[in-house]
Amino acid sequence: MHDTITGPVFQEMLIFGAASIAKEKQSINDLNVFPVPDGDTGTNMSLTMHAAAQELQKRSPATVDLASSITASALLRGARGNSGVILSLLFRGMSKSLKGCVTADGCTFAAAMQEGVSAAYNAVMKPAEGTILTVSRLAADRAMAASAEKNSVEYVIEQAISQGEETLRQTVDMNPVLKKAGVVDAGGKGFLVILKGMLAALRGETMPTLETEHAARDKADFASVGDEDITFAFDTVFIVRRIDDRSIEPFREFLNGIGDSLVIGEDDEAFKVHVHTDTPGVALTEAQRYGTLELAKIENMRTQAEDLAAGRKAQSTDDLEEDGHDHAAPAPQPQELKPFGFLAVCAGDGLAAVFADLGADGIVNGGQTMNPSTESILTEVERIAAETVFVLPNNKNIVMAAQQCAGLSEKKVIVIPTATVPQGISAMMAVDPDETDAAAIEQAMNAAASAVTTAQITYAARNSEFDGFAIREGDYLALLEGKLFDTDTSIGAVLEKLAAEADSRGAEFVNLFYGSDVSEEDAQKAGEQFGRLCPGAEINVVSGGQPVYYYIISME
Repeated sequence: MHDTITGPVFQEMLIFGAASIAKEKQSINDLNVFPVPDGDTGTNMSLTMHAAAQELQKRSPATVDLASSITASALLRGARGNSGVILSLLFRGMSKSLKGCVTADGCTFAAAMQEGVSAAYNAVMKPAEGTILTVSRLAADRAMAASAEKNSVEYVIEQAISQGEETLRQTVDMNPVLKKAGVVDAGGKGFLVILKGMLAALRGETMPTLETEHAARDKADFASVGDEDITFAFDTVFIVRRIDDRSIEPFREFLNGIGDSLVIGEDDEAFKVHVHTDTPGVALTEAQRYGTLELAKIENMRTQAEDLAAGRKAQSTDDLEEDGHDHAAPAPQPQELKPFGFLAVCAGDGLAAVFADLGADGIVNGGQTMNPSTESILTEVERIAAETVFVLPNNKNIVMAAQQCAGLSEKKVIVIPTATVPQGISAMMAVDPDETDAAAIEQAMNAAASAVTTAQITYAARNSEFDGFAIREGDYLALLEGKLFDTDTSIGAVLEKLAAEADSRGAEFVNLFYGSDVSEEDAQKAGEQFGRLCPGAEINVVSGGQPVYYYIISME
């Protein structure tokens, strides 16, 4: 029986927990009550824990304090979806309680679990029972009682799991939606899977194999980059000396957004970047957030190709040495900050273009089935040259991840809690460019978002009995304000019912954003169908290019 744990042991426990939920993520996803295609709880919790495991594998924390601090920081930045954010809050509270602890006994660990629950409850505006919050709270209560019985970490976790499993079984009766579907809470199950993994690590059990594709990319060979079409002009290579142990994953995502052929090799002291981009100065500026720029080489591949085609020697940065002078790269100039900037989360080139046309300064690629992490959103917040950044999550499962950015950025971050893309678009349309008061802009955006009715058409990911509907895998599902409105084997039938609903609501403006799986011809037919059934409304058909949803429809 392990009565106390050290930093390295806690590190191993967390990595084991991450591996455990990675193995079980699909079974957790399958608990999703709504039969829509959605990466959902298991995927989000697994990706969140994976961020912590990656960071812990790079470090050798000697104390429980350091191990828990690394975990909390990585989880916060890597949090995806509401379940991932709540998970990060549970461990953030634990880290606060374990501050200064070289080791931890059963009483200390139980107190840390209770502090984690307090942090999670305090951060959730309207805590719902029958969720991960309930499971973690009652598990922590039992942990405290168990620590008084036996001051042993192993015993405390064992008893917490036992109580957690009993509570999880009861969640089906605590939540009306779960009861209707006859399933337990997915987040609660995910939390227990992680706790069980931590206990298994203490007991010396064999850890499930973690995915290693991300680590493999870190070790990529620069010599393996071959010839290719010149999509971006400048071959950019530079070395950055680290200033701390922060993860460079956000920087990797940033560079992927402004170029291609990206390869990053790294060790504990420095990292070397190779990227093709049209804006090498922007890449160098961003790099300085992660360390000290030591060496840089920028070559124009297009002029080199022209020289070679003409039989000339291609110019190279090596030629700079021939004139006998040192040529340091000019220091990137800081951007002047404007008062307000806007960041939108969406998937699909068409939707991204709509937000850009409305004044969005940045886009985070994400939405249903692909919730971006807090780190991904934060990276884009920092890129926007504005003192205050308004963030539009445009998905109810991204709101909490976006809200975590407020405590991580020196900028003022205001999250407009848009649950759908149409709400985000209406919020952007409400922005007065001459307004100088952030509170007034926030109020106007919230009011505009709340005035929109959103409908979506997707497909059933599995067979289900829900809200009186007998749903079969592959059926078309019509959602209205996030609730199941209709289901049919014909997309035309669900479009007709939504058009009639728009007319009954007296909609004056209807926008149909059609997805990547819908042809322009079919989309125009859908627009004509709405036009016939909603004669009093102005109908607009726009290519959204979004995945998952055949149509996203706004009614105003």
